[in-house]
Amino acid sequence: MSAVTYPDQTRYALRAGVTCLTTSAGATLLYPPRNEQLSGLGLGQLQALRTLNRGPATVSQLSDGSGTDDVAGLMDRLTDGGWLSVTVRDGGRNLYSIQPFGQPPPRPVTRLPWRATLSKFAVLHRDSDGFVLEHPLSWCDVRIHDPRLLSLLDGFGAAESPLHVSIKSQLAADLHWCGFLVADPDEEEREFTTRGWHAADLWFHRRSTLGERTASSAHAGAPMWAVDTFPQPPTRKPHYPGEPVPLATPDLAVLRANDPTLAAVLAGQQSTHAIDDANPITRDQLAELLFGTAGGVRSTSAESAARPHPSAGSVDELELYPIVRHVDGLAPGMYHYDSFDHVLRPVADLESPAVQRLLATASVPLAEGGAPQLVLLLAARSGHLTRNNGQVAYADILKHVGAVTQTVSVIATAMGLGACAQGFSDTAAFAAAANVDELAECAVGSIIVGSPAHDR
Repeated sequence: MSAVTYPDQTRYALRAGVTCLTTSAGATLLYPPRNEQLSGLGLGQLQALRTLNRGPATVSQLSDGSGTDDVAGLMDRLTDGGWLSVTVRDGGRNLYSIQPFGQPPPRPVTRLPWRATLSKFAVLHRDSDGFVLEHPLSWCDVRIHDPRLLSLLDGFGAAESPLHVSIKSQLAADLHWCGFLVADPDEEEREFTTRGWHAADLWFHRRSTLGERTASSAHAGAPMWAVDTFPQPPTRKPHYPGEPVPLATPDLAVLRANDPTLAAVLAGQQSTHAIDDANPITRDQLAELLFGTAGGVRSTSAESAARPHPSAGSVDELELYPIVRHVDGLAPGMYHYDSFDHVLRPVADLESPAVQRLLATASVPLAEGGAPQLVLLLAARSGHLTRNNGQVAYADILKHVGAVTQTVSVIATAMGLGACAQGFSDTAAFAAAANVDELAECAVGSIIVGSPAHDR
């Protein structure tokens, strides 16, 4: 049983998604697949649960004239079991709320040392309800209602804080229990497993996978949240101005007859870091590569366009932007590949500062200071997925990038070309070069393609 004593004004509420069924014999708490039978309850405790079903209440309100000790003990039991949200209040105002989504560990029995500090993985951000403190490995969120508490997050001994020491001690104890505080500020840097993770990466990992926070896909950040508010973004990106550059359509029958087997291609895949600039990739080779990767749209509707690579719901949010430095038969520059018409649409001059930044970034993995003949930059029109897929949308985008990258690599290998995928790209330079809002369309990957240099 919990040894904590919350202020009398503290309010308790059933956590989101919990149902409490009461009968004359007892009560059952339901949060599928978890449930708990409560037996041996007194009449005052049963009435308290019925009151709790109607909304948040203090122990005094839940007791309603019966013994407060029995009701307070029940609230402690349910709080420690993760069945309740707890809102600590003082002076008639909400201070903070503990909002569980998992099952809590036992409360710590040791006091925090004075060096205790907020974990490096703790994330404070705003949402529609105000400030919320999250930790990817915690079993709960802590919602900060009173902005005076924000200054305490950098140390609980702040002399300038107007809050009573009991409130500061209570918050520190709760943050320790919730997993937000570490006893030693260097603790997370000494362990290999915690030092190797960054806050953004771990938060993203837990936010985009199933677990206690996201028990099923139905909990994945309000999927379909925009259906009744915002229209579906158009499947086809608006054309860039300028005369389109037609591309040859490959003969699929010939390719099927003459291409190497998939097993041979996979066995021959390797990253190419040296290119043969004397024998550049040709315009027709680029056409074949683009067509095989993203062309030949098989069907289209208001919401999808089926391209030859995996995509959740056939939304196909990815766009390809070839940056041409040295392709035989094609003027240098940055283009957008229109997979519907199988043409290239000019986007920006090769010498523009933003395109030069993209080229400089792509040149890093090449040997002896070489420059790429061709960079295929992948961009995501993120709204196509965020509208329907909630918080897992960006994770889906990155999975699609992996699928397209592998497709490009396989096709390039079958064609005798070299390819080298990059783990980073300059998203600010892309937004400037393509004249797009990064929140609407962002760079998410790039692949260098060219004629591989062979030892002579």
